Amino acid sequence: MSIGGLEWVLIFVVALILFGPKKLPELGRAIGKGIREFKNATNGMLDDEDKQVNKAEVKADVKEVAQEKAVLKEEVKEVPKETPAPKA
Repeated sequence: MSIGGLEWVLIFVVALILFGPKKLPELGRAIGKGIREFKNATNGMLDDEDKQVNKAEVKADVKEVAQEKAVLKEEVKEVPKETPAPKA
């Protein structure tokens, strides 16, 4: 469902009658500013949510790397040390 050309003209004429030609540009600017602030606020919340998700992923990755490090350390301890061959 979308607003067609005739509906836009009707809305504009009603707004012009209600607010007058001097107040209409101010009203348009105020509405535009409100929409812009709302958009910036919602983008800010989405960015904060993305940061929280990234922090959780990084913590999980660090934990996984620490576990792998511990496993590798144990494997290195199990490898027998080689004795150097005598020089002839």
